[in-house]
Amino acid sequence: MADNLTNTAENRALDWLMGNTSTAPTTPLKLALVTANGSDSTAGTEVTGGSYARKTVACNASVNGATSNSADIVFTGMPPCTVVGVEIWDSAGTPIRWWWGALDASRTVAAGDELRITAASLALSLS
Repeated sequence: MADNLTNTAENRALDWLMGNTSTAPTTPLKLALVTANGSDSTAGTEVTGGSYARKTVACNASVNGATSNSADIVFTGMPPCTVVGVEIWDSAGTPIRWWWGALDASRTVAAGDELRITAASLALSLS
């Protein structure tokens, strides 16, 4: 997901880089699955139902402006749906959406299925 920071994340990153604030997301970061992608300013349509819940995402140290998830992210007990993208949210009392992006290929799951995002397959970059 290159250059898919939300407007909020872009503003906070610029403020941090310019020394205007010390801002960081409230950890842990959570990965959400969406059935319709959003945009820089609007959240997508998040999966609901079944045993679906956002999952904690941890990433490797960045190299050359890029990083990826350091472990498999497993969603179990999925509702029947077609997942087209993901979003990364923080864990603040009112969560902030930091990142969004479409999957390379949509994934259709049946009720009770598992959806797994294998380690290193969630690629994040600023280029």
